[in-house]
Parts: sequence; structure tokens; C-alpha cells
Amino acid sequence: LGNALLLRIIGKKMRKKAHLEIKSERSSFSELSEKQRKPIYIIADNIRSMHNVGSIFRSSDAVCVKKLYLCGITPYPPRKEITKTALDAERSVPWEYHEDVLDVIKYLKSENIPLIALEHITSSHDFQEFNYPFPLALIVGNETDGISEYILPYIDHAVEIPMSGIKQSLNVSVATGIILYELHRQFKAFP
Repeated sequence: LGNALLLRIIGKKMRKKAHLEIKSERSSFSELSEKQRKPIYIIADNIRSMHNVGSIFRSSDAVCVKKLYLCGITPYPPRKEITKTALDAERSVPWEYHEDVLDVIKYLKSENIPLIALEHITSSHDFQEFNYPFPLALIVGNETDGISEYILPYIDHAVEIPMSGIKQSLNVSVATGIILYELHRQFKAFP
């Protein structure tokens, strides 16, 4: 069947939503402060690129994470390069900066929050085959070196995104967005 005939059969005409129509369906800043956030914390360990940080803010906003921790050399707001990519998500996502990632890790451990590393280690699981415990903290690392080696003893589990091409990994902000939507999917089914 042709597209026009198929649309007449189902009786709906598809159209692209207008920007204002989409925006009206989103929460406002004041409504967001009242919204229940998902029990997902993100630890960004030594991310170099402000654009990657902005993108991680935007993905964090999209799934309504509890808090984003920016650690080490990771740039933090206010920076126009972050805002350019985040599109104001740095205002909607609770965040903190800590020079030492171990301060954040020790705090989350004291709160009995499991630490999940997005990293290639000998015991990594496929990110889609792992059953995530909630609440949890996801640790993502440097664009070249991954998470800091000295963090490994604190990690409860590690997951990785399978790669079929010649590259060993995706950009950190892309990988973070992918795994956040897997966490979002599993959290909706969490008992």
C-alpha cells in the first residue's frame, strides 16, 4: 500500500509537532523541583571535554537522574561551552563538583549505593544483560583512559557496550546517554 492510502486507512495524518507544542509537554523548572527523580547518580571522572559534560547534563535531564557528580579535571558550570550543549540542562539537573572522586565514592558507599562502572574490565557485563540494582551510581570516565585505575577496588559491578566495528568504545557522552536509557527502561520495570 502507498503511504497516502495507508494513512487514510488508519485515519490519522502524521505531522511534525511544533516546537511550542513539544515545549508545552515538558515540565517547567518549578514543576521539575517537585518531580520524583530516578534513584540514579552519575559520577563523571576526569572528563576533558566541556561539550561531553554538556551532553551528559542533557541526557541526565532527559531521564531525570537524582544527581550528577563532576570530579577531577571535569569542567563544571558556569561555562558557555557546557551550556551550549546542555541547553540549560545544567540548571535542571542537581550537580556537585568534587576535586577528589574518592570523596564521592566513599559518601555513596556509606549510603549503600552500589557503584556501576561503564568500563572494559575483565568482569564487565553486557550493559543490556545486566540487572541493575536501584538506587545506583554509574561511573563514566575520561575520553581516552576511562575511569581512574585506583577506583576499581570500590566498584561493585562493571558493564560495557558491545562494539562490532574497529573502535573499542563510543564517545563518553554517547555511551552515557545509551546506558541511561537502559537504566530508565529497567527502572520502569523495577519492583
